[in-house]
Amino acid sequence: MFEKISILAPGLLGASLAQAVHLRKLASTIAVWARRPETRLKLREVAWCDEVFEKPEAACSGADLVVICTPVGKIVELVRKIREHVPHGAIVTDVGSVKSLICRQGSHQLGPERHFIGSHPMAGSEKSGMDHAREDLFERRPCFVTPLEDSDPKAAETVVAFWRELDADVTTINPEKHDEIVAHISHLPHVLASILCSSLELKDPSWIQYAGAGLRDTTRVASGNTEMWREILQQNRHEIIRALDAYRDELHSFQSALANEDYYLARHFLDRGKSYRDKL
Repeated sequence: MFEKISILAPGLLGASLAQAVHLRKLASTIAVWARRPETRLKLREVAWCDEVFEKPEAACSGADLVVICTPVGKIVELVRKIREHVPHGAIVTDVGSVKSLICRQGSHQLGPERHFIGSHPMAGSEKSGMDHAREDLFERRPCFVTPLEDSDPKAAETVVAFWRELDADVTTINPEKHDEIVAHISHLPHVLASILCSSLELKDPSWIQYAGAGLRDTTRVASGNTEMWREILQQNRHEIIRALDAYRDELHSFQSALANEDYYLARHFLDRGKSYRDKL
C-alpha cells in the first residue's frame, strides 16, 4: 500500500503495528522513531524495522503514512514537531483513545497540504511496551477512523483500507461521537476498576489474601499505566463525567432497591447486567 510507513513510538501498539505491516508486506520501508537509546538498539536487531531514527522529524522524511503511537498527551505536540518534515500529500494518523481534541488540533497543525485522519484501534492492554507486541494484535478488533467534516475523503478511505488490511473491524465515525462511546465502554470501566481497588486499598490489608478470580477479573485493567490514563481522563473528562453521572444514577437505583428490600427490582438489575455480559 505504501512506499514508506513511519511509526513514531514503538510501544505495544506501535511495535505491533510495525510487525503486522511487515508480515503483510504493506510497505516497502518501515521506519521507526524511538525516544530511548536502548529501544533504538533493540530495533536494529528485529526484522520488522528497516530504519531507526533518533529524531521523529527525520523518521517522517519521505513517508506516505505516519502513525503516531505515543500517549494522547504527546500526539499534538509531535504533529507540531514533524509537520514541516512530512511530505505534501502524506497522511498522518494516530492510535489515541481520545479523538476530538487530537483530530481538530492535529489537522490544524498539518494544514491543507497534508492530511490528519484520526484512528483508534481498540487493542490496548494493561501491559505496555515493545516486549509485549504481537503481529496479530489488531485482528478482529474494533478500530475507529475519525475524519473531520472537511477531511480529504481519499485520505480517510486510505486509512480505513489500511486498518482493514490488518484485519481490524473498522467503523468510521466523527471524533465527538467516538469520545462519547469510548467514555462509556472503555474509560468508565477503567475508572470503576481503579476506584474499586483504591477503596479496597483503604481496608484491612489482610483481605487481599482471600480475593478470588472475580476480583482479579473485575479489576484487571486497573494495572494500566497511570500517567497514560491521567492524560486520557484530562482530554475526555466531559464525556467521562457524563458516563459517571449515568452510572451513579444506576447504582443509586440499585442501592435504593436493596435499602427498601425490593429484591425483585434488585434481580432486575442483575438480569439486565447478565444479559449484556452474555452478549459481550
